Amino acid sequence: MNGTRTVWAKELRESLRDRRVLINALLIGPLLGPLIFVLLMRTLVGRELQRAEQALPVVVIGAEHAPNLMLALRQAGLTELPAISEPEAAVRSQRVDLVLRIPESFAASWREGQPAQVDLIYDASRREVSARAQRLRGMLENYSRRVATMRLVVRGLSPALQAPLLISERDQATAQSRGAMLFGVLPYMLVLTTFLGGMFLAIDATAGERERQSLEPLLVNPVPRWQVLAGKVLASATFCFISVALSLGAFALAGALLPTERMGVSVDLGPRFVFVVLVVMVPLVLLIAILQTLVAAMARSFREAQTHLGILQLIPIIPSALLAFLPFKQQLWMYAVPLLSQQLAILRLLRGEPVTWLQAALSIVTTLIAAAVAFHVARRLYGSERLAVSA
Repeated sequence: MNGTRTVWAKELRESLRDRRVLINALLIGPLLGPLIFVLLMRTLVGRELQRAEQALPVVVIGAEHAPNLMLALRQAGLTELPAISEPEAAVRSQRVDLVLRIPESFAASWREGQPAQVDLIYDASRREVSARAQRLRGMLENYSRRVATMRLVVRGLSPALQAPLLISERDQATAQSRGAMLFGVLPYMLVLTTFLGGMFLAIDATAGERERQSLEPLLVNPVPRWQVLAGKVLASATFCFISVALSLGAFALAGALLPTERMGVSVDLGPRFVFVVLVVMVPLVLLIAILQTLVAAMARSFREAQTHLGILQLIPIIPSALLAFLPFKQQLWMYAVPLLSQQLAILRLLRGEPVTWLQAALSIVTTLIAAAVAFHVARRLYGSERLAVSA
């Protein structure tokens, strides 16, 4: 194995001198994703929490027709803005966001005990306005329920008559399982970081050396070709593993920076979580490093290898899309599918659910088998004399 160690040390030394590899493997890949996630979540969550606590400004037309309603809305947090003419045109032109129109017939319908109509005018295509409209709709519905209950009581009827069926919801979700929904992007980000961590090293170690015509002198040494391949794969896997470890640390820091208590969720990304995730990810790191080295060896140039590996990076989207858009109950056989099994295991850990020894063993063994098959194919490719011929 001396040849493997020598090639491994050579590739690591050359990669540590390459600023492009260091930036992509140790900075952009593992740190950019968590940084964007933290900034995005803090901005969105902070804005929603601030909106829930702030007054709701609404243009009100015909407030004099429903004084009691307006009093209840003001107590709920509504701030009344002056009435305007042509509210529909004003909303379409985005001069105002939200308009509540109370027609003159409101008072007559109210006195007769008939449903009294109000108009809520807004543009649903504007996401920030839809949230405000939903809040105002909730205020109106709460007032409507209170008045309906009072009317039944005045008439000597039980308010229970309007609700013949009571639905008692008993949500069994824990704070940590709700936190898993918040960090649902973590499995995909870790797999993507693994791809990015070793990509440029894998390209440079084969396609790059072919262009520089330094691969042929390496292959003519009296060292078995499989040891040369193993050294390059281990070097790429080393960078992949470091990248994943840095990304896990960054996400653990992200969990501490988010206002999880105010959101009613809990996220445990402590040492035990990090350790189990790294154990599960090691076989996948090896498989990805072998696949990247294989694809890079099949390319004729550095640019072509970049294109092929860019397409290879789309593979992690498949299980992530299945988990996001086609939710299904986890089955044991799914842990025999490389890439999918790692994402399922990480999701279980995020929810605070244990990963059984059988699930972990199935994921590790099947991924190692896939890595062995990929290494056999790459070994045959490295045995070809055309490998060292540059384009």
